[in-house]
Amino acid sequence: METTEPESTAVADRLLTSSLRTSYDPVVEIDWDAPHTPGAYWLPPHRSSLYGTPLWSGLTEEQRVELTKHEVASAASAGLWFETILMQMLIRQYYDDDPTSRHAQYALTEVADECRHSIMFGRLIEAMGCPVYRASAVDHWLGRFLKTTASGPRMYAAILIAEEILDAFQREIMADESLQPLIRMVSRIHVVEEARHVRFARDELARQVAAAGPVGMAYARLLIGRAAYTIANRLVHPSAYAAVGIAPQVGRAAARANPHWQATLRWSAARVHAHLADAGLVAGPGRLLWVRAGLI
Repeated sequence: METTEPESTAVADRLLTSSLRTSYDPVVEIDWDAPHTPGAYWLPPHRSSLYGTPLWSGLTEEQRVELTKHEVASAASAGLWFETILMQMLIRQYYDDDPTSRHAQYALTEVADECRHSIMFGRLIEAMGCPVYRASAVDHWLGRFLKTTASGPRMYAAILIAEEILDAFQREIMADESLQPLIRMVSRIHVVEEARHVRFARDELARQVAAAGPVGMAYARLLIGRAAYTIANRLVHPSAYAAVGIAPQVGRAAARANPHWQATLRWSAARVHAHLADAGLVAGPGRLLWVRAGLI
């Protein structure tokens, strides 16, 4: 898994070139005023957290569509929350880097991408007419702690967890022509640009793991487990269920017990879990948090 400095510089060079070829301005590329397609879901129904439950059976078709809309708004809100953390982590690292290096220059390029993505998710939530589903006070504090202190393996592993879990959903969404065109376009832009971010984070993670000692790795496993737990629990905010007349805690309890949703969580995390486990970053007490989150 280890990468050498010349290899890593070559990766950053390729990503900078790719960024020149395929970067998007969502304010320009997306028709935010286009009417929504009547009756079209915002996410494949089988990926809804309540799919297959008695609560789902009790909803009208219109309510099911509405629920997926609010679930997407919740995931977008979680994406906004984490991208704000990610940008601050990258800028904090850049502060100590050589600004002439390709690593530093790509980190700034990624921050620019994430600025546009944050605008895109904000516009998406606005266009859907949904509220911003904000992090709890505890998660808000944990995010502040992460963006202020995370470095080394725990920084890049946390980035990969958030990006790859959302990416799994978005790759499926952008390929499903039955869904709302707006969410398919948002997903397509995000998938294309996040592919570069994932490549960069994987490369950086390999270097950081190679340099970490046993104590640093043990701490990283625990923090990474907590990040996985928090991100999984942020995907669907309990208040999203209120949009279709379901009490938030009733909806959350049903989702947690729902084997379809449990399978979806494992599906969304399969790729990143395999990568981090191979790097020795999913073990011990931290692994229990992955299990509690339903990701493995």
